Amino acid sequence: MRFLIDECLTVQLVTIAGQAGYEAHHVAHVGKAGWKDWHVMQHAREEDFVLVTNNAVDFRQLYAAQPLHAGLVILIPNVDGEMQQRLFTGALEQLAHYGEPINQVLEIDLEGEEAIFVFYELPSPAGV
Repeated sequence: MRFLIDECLTVQLVTIAGQAGYEAHHVAHVGKAGWKDWHVMQHAREEDFVLVTNNAVDFRQLYAAQPLHAGLVILIPNVDGEMQQRLFTGALEQLAHYGEPINQVLEIDLEGEEAIFVFYELPSPAGV
């Protein structure tokens, strides 16, 4: 799996992914800072990146319109960089067990101090 980290998240997530054996790039470090969400999504799709963001509303809508994508990881809570790293580490552990999230979304939220992981298909299967 390869990850593209959205500019709304800490660049340290690139290091976390690398330590887990994954390739990762931060939007700000690949010359894409300031890009519109649809352009970031398009770049992720074209390069087969799993996009990691906390911009749930916009990216759910954009990915719902895509027939095929490498996956989307959404860190729901707006938290500091340290907590982002903890949540992303948990997400990587989930993905290691689950496999590549093709046409899937992994959302990570907090319930108190506990991380909650939810997988679902996007776009939704026809008729669901």
